[in-house]
Amino acid sequence: MRLVAGISLIIQGLAKLQPAAQLQSIVLAIVAMAVGILLLAGLWTPVAGSLVAALGLWNSISRPGDPWAYIFMATIGASLALLGPGAWSVDSRLFGWKRIDVRDRKG
Repeated sequence: MRLVAGISLIIQGLAKLQPAAQLQSIVLAIVAMAVGILLLAGLWTPVAGSLVAALGLWNSISRPGDPWAYIFMATIGASLALLGPGAWSVDSRLFGWKRIDVRDRKG
């Protein structure tokens, strides 16, 4: 999920970088690409996921047209912020991978 979100953010940011674009659009595209790179690497995943959620909500409010793609991206970002980076990430190498084992109450 982290890889798909990161790749789609990078592609979305590259598509919005045009010479005649407004400054706000360029800044949002650069932030989206930076957050996509962080998600690809699995670095600062809770922060990057929160930024993806904020970007998705901002785009769904500020952009005309159908907001559901942006709402979907915001949902993916929020879930990544809550779930964490996973075992194959820079965060797990730096801070260790946290795993929660749910035990059966019968024993």
